[in-house]
Amino acid sequence: MLYRYDYDVYDRIWNTVDWSDSFSSIATDGTVSLNVFNPPSQVMSTAVTPINASKPLEFDLTSVKPGDEYYFYMYFAELQTLAKDDLREIDIFVSNTHFYGPFTPAPLQTVTVYSTSPQPAAVPMNVSIRMTAKSTLPPILNAVEVYSLIDTSQLETDSKDAQAVNNIKSTYNVSRIWQGDPCAPQNYSWDGLACSFSDSKPPRIISLNLSSSGLSGEISNNISGLVMLQKLDLSNNNLTGTVPDFLSKLSSLSSLNLSGNNLTGTVPADLVKKSKAGSLTLNIEGNHNLCLSSPCTAGGTGGNKKKSSLVIPIVAAVAGVLILIILSLVVVFCLVKKRRPQKALHPSDNIGASNAPVMIPPPVPFTDTRDHEKIESPNQRFTYAEVLQITNNFSRVIGRGGFGTVFHGHLGDVQVAVKMLSPSSSQGYKEFKAEAQILMKVHHRNLTSLIGFCDEGDKMGLIYEFMAQGDLHSHISNKNPQHLTWEDRLQISLDAAQGLEYLHNGCKPPIVHRDIKSTNILLNDKFEAKLADFGLSRACPPDADQTGVMPTMVAGTPGYLDPEYYHTQQLHEKSDVFSFGIVLLEVITSKPVIASSPDRTHLSKWVSQAISAQGDVKAILDPRLRGDYDTNSVWKAVEVAMTCVSHASNQRPTMSQVVIELSQCLNMEKARKNEGFTSGTVDSVEMVSLGIDNAYAPSAR
Repeated sequence: MLYRYDYDVYDRIWNTVDWSDSFSSIATDGTVSLNVFNPPSQVMSTAVTPINASKPLEFDLTSVKPGDEYYFYMYFAELQTLAKDDLREIDIFVSNTHFYGPFTPAPLQTVTVYSTSPQPAAVPMNVSIRMTAKSTLPPILNAVEVYSLIDTSQLETDSKDAQAVNNIKSTYNVSRIWQGDPCAPQNYSWDGLACSFSDSKPPRIISLNLSSSGLSGEISNNISGLVMLQKLDLSNNNLTGTVPDFLSKLSSLSSLNLSGNNLTGTVPADLVKKSKAGSLTLNIEGNHNLCLSSPCTAGGTGGNKKKSSLVIPIVAAVAGVLILIILSLVVVFCLVKKRRPQKALHPSDNIGASNAPVMIPPPVPFTDTRDHEKIESPNQRFTYAEVLQITNNFSRVIGRGGFGTVFHGHLGDVQVAVKMLSPSSSQGYKEFKAEAQILMKVHHRNLTSLIGFCDEGDKMGLIYEFMAQGDLHSHISNKNPQHLTWEDRLQISLDAAQGLEYLHNGCKPPIVHRDIKSTNILLNDKFEAKLADFGLSRACPPDADQTGVMPTMVAGTPGYLDPEYYHTQQLHEKSDVFSFGIVLLEVITSKPVIASSPDRTHLSKWVSQAISAQGDVKAILDPRLRGDYDTNSVWKAVEVAMTCVSHASNQRPTMSQVVIELSQCLNMEKARKNEGFTSGTVDSVEMVSLGIDNAYAPSAR
């Protein structure tokens, strides 16, 4: 019998073993409760035991290789109802060395004994499970997993290649499982990539195959970063636009397949020249509006001369009409503008001229010497008189902060929030300007939307969409009698993670928020989460070092502040990841980030101590959830949060990885609700191990 997905959410392959005549099988019709490693229930409901009670339960691992190292996971559950005086106590030996024990399997509860460090292989490798001297029953075993350690000591992929292919992944939203290093380990390169390997140099990407991958849009210029590329296959997608010139500058390119797309225009002459010379295999079939030479006529194969002769006069006539319309609109606009009262505008610093995210200056205290720093924006500029009208003379306050006061308002039928800068603000005009410029340029459904702004003398304000449900902190606080369900908490966390991931990976240059906290995550009337408060945000400048690190003055909120950033003053995206991990722990526990007790214990330390002491996720989970959750989903969320708050930034995941993991947590919880059971109501079972470390739990499929 073989079990895998969907019996196993991790798609591990479980085979039944043909034991010798010295062993017998036992089984139960009862339900065996599972633990964080989540073996299939069908696997845990059966076990083997020696027929001769005095004999150990032994087996050899014949597939191990000398010199390799392994991790063991052994699963036990007591399936029989024991008599009052019976005892089943076990010791485990591996290659005649004591591995773990003694311990007693728990009745109908999964217990996992596993190694937290790799075990060196011995050939033959023998596992012996023995009853202790005081045991009255023979040993049992339900299942065993053995994982060989993969050598990852080889060099990582060239950093520029890795950056380029990650940008390609982000641009096209590649649905393949592209995680970790693109080329390393050598036998686990990303699907569709081929790499060259050298003992002394980092691997280089030499082939990229994204055929039939559902790509759309233009051919990404990020491909130009793969300078060693020899083969490129983008066939059978929905790519549009022209064939870019940079492809002809990839000196090693010997095969280019662009067939089956919707490309237009003329193939660059250098590519055609290389194709004719035989140094490049070029395939452009199926692009009906793509030509090998100019002029490029309809269908790419020449057209009707008479028909072509009509094009020029028709285009000229249309162009003439368009010019007249545009001139008329300009005249009307000028006349209207003349009638409007002129605002006291000063020369612009032209911030709004580009569609790329802007460089954000460091925050400085408020000063009045800012005549040259007015904001230019395509967004709507409001006069102070209009702001008074929108807010009904600032009649309803909905929040206060270091920036100033936030007022409720109406813009027509739309509710808005108006954040007015106080002249005595600890933040000031620079941050006001920084936030406005970011939100003018950056748009995502999980970032707050800027409707407009006021910048009139010392009257400065930002006008946002109104977030009816306030901030996340107010909903997870123990002071709130209402509480969010576990599914709601995961969805909100995922929304916030997606917004942050967009800042890090969807913006060029990347933007570091610098002040991620639960009060800066706002909820609309549908409880959709959006990141807010970008006054401290910084864009990584183009001249930042290759790791994306930039020196900056430390800024942020105590408790959420990355300790590595605090000590080194080196800012990067992983600083935001740390802060997000703290928010995730708040969501899970509903505890304050810094305890009000005299020792002022930090939340991450409290969680770590509680899990290490009890090995039970219920010890940290918000008790208001009352068992209405999927235990494995909670464990996984805790693991994600604790990895995010790793002291060393290089041990933290990227926000892309966090989004994937939280999506899996959410799917597990939704699956539980759809199946109509509540695994969280079962008391958490004891984890028998060499150390409680949930980083060893696998990731769900």
